[in-house]
Amino acid sequence: MKLPTIKGFDEEAFNKYLKNTGWLMLARVGSLIIKILVGFSITNYLGKDLNGILNYPTAFTTFFIAAAALGLDGFTTRELLRTPENRDRILGTAFWLKLMGGIAIIPLIFIAYTLWNNQKPIETPLIYVLIVGLTGITQAFYITDSYFQSKVQAKYVMRVQVFGNILSALVKLILIFLNRDIQWFIVALLFDTVILAAGYIYFYQIKVASIFSWIFDSKLAKHLIRHSWPLAFSAILVSVYMKIDQLMVENYLGTGALGIYSTVVSLSESWYFIPVAIVTSVFPAIMNARRDDPKRYQKRLQNMYDIMVWISLSVAIIMTFASPIIYHIVYKPEFWDGAHVLSVHVWAGIFVFLGSASGQFLIAEGYTKLSMLRTGMGALANVILNILWIPKYGIMGAALATLVAYFIATFFILFIPKTRQQAIMMLKSLFLITAFQKILKR
Repeated sequence: MKLPTIKGFDEEAFNKYLKNTGWLMLARVGSLIIKILVGFSITNYLGKDLNGILNYPTAFTTFFIAAAALGLDGFTTRELLRTPENRDRILGTAFWLKLMGGIAIIPLIFIAYTLWNNQKPIETPLIYVLIVGLTGITQAFYITDSYFQSKVQAKYVMRVQVFGNILSALVKLILIFLNRDIQWFIVALLFDTVILAAGYIYFYQIKVASIFSWIFDSKLAKHLIRHSWPLAFSAILVSVYMKIDQLMVENYLGTGALGIYSTVVSLSESWYFIPVAIVTSVFPAIMNARRDDPKRYQKRLQNMYDIMVWISLSVAIIMTFASPIIYHIVYKPEFWDGAHVLSVHVWAGIFVFLGSASGQFLIAEGYTKLSMLRTGMGALANVILNILWIPKYGIMGAALATLVAYFIATFFILFIPKTRQQAIMMLKSLFLITAFQKILKR
């Protein structure tokens, strides 16, 4: 089937990138459906208290796992686009850096847990947190994904993710059928990452080359760390303002409240694969346009902001009205308090979508430190607002804090002169100004 031509885009390039986005979407949609269906089963099987314990290790370790990645994924893709002939050195160096980072965070997780537990006893055992922390090691093998993205070959990523999620779902359903304890589900979280790592390596081995041809280059390692550390720190800050609410809900309200709130976060954030799939796929096109045609570069960015708003706004409206129905159909009554919280939390997705898109602009322009700064502002706002609102409004306070923090993080670039134009472009998309302009032009 021939895809339609869009004015302002090279037809061949557009078809290529749209099809690549389609593969990513297919993978994510398939994964989403599987995860949601199995997630409903696990949540109802465990109940709100054990569900809180199951979700706590992921929330606790996400900061450390983000640090272990060293911000290398997106930057590696950029380096592969610039110097594809250095593939083995780039991938090999990035892999070993991420592997060392994954190993280094294990003792840090132990220390952080011990200190936090001394302040207020944590209901989730340390061993559960350490098991999930091991995913920082397995994620080192995800570096091959950067290669496939640089070559616009998302179909291999799709196959790995779909197969991995199907196998993961089957394992979890078997655990429920066998009436296993929660520790089995904790181990399953680590098993999920092992499946994906094995899949990525398999396709790289048969479609590209052997991973044993990878080379660690200390000079290149210094170059990668020197340029990617702001992205690494930004990733840590992202995890803070995306996950700190769950830790603080547990700290203030207990694991039962976290069990309910985690269902809200799961349903609300299940749509976040869309901006990731889109921006990951079109990033090569944006970089090429920046190099060859500045006018087209700006137009592609504006189109991307428009798409992000149209999709996220549609999701927010639908989920707002559907949340009570969803909770009453698929969850036990003990979880129903999450319905009205979801109807608020889901609106934060609009700013996540726009933030993901503008993040590509910041990377393309080399404004990695600015990316870190705006994320830091969002993280700081989220922590402060959670402290103020969770004790007063419960889990609804956490949802409101998330909504405001995401807005602050996304539009902080409005106050920076060199990025103000991009913020204005996002505002034009947010208030549907560009949408009406396109309609009137017709």
